[in-house]
Amino acid sequence: MLGNIGITGIILILLIALLLFGPNKLPELGKAFGKTLREFKKGTQDIMSENEEDEKRERKHLDQSEVVTSNSSTEKKEDDNHRDRRLPE
Repeated sequence: MLGNIGITGIILILLIALLLFGPNKLPELGKAFGKTLREFKKGTQDIMSENEEDEKRERKHLDQSEVVTSNSSTEKKEDDNHRDRRLPE
């Protein structure tokens, strides 16, 4: 939708903004808009990094549970092997 705006459209929008807000308010509006964009970008980066940390924790937890499961199954097999061994009669 915004891809169809040409240079003349941008100039027209800027002229209307200049008429509505005046030359003194435009720099303040630009600063506020820039701060808003920075805050938004920082917030999205924080959310993305939190998601990555959560994924790392889940992978670590799954890896640890697999190790515990494999260790317990190995111990169980060893116990079964010891039970199968009988003394000769």
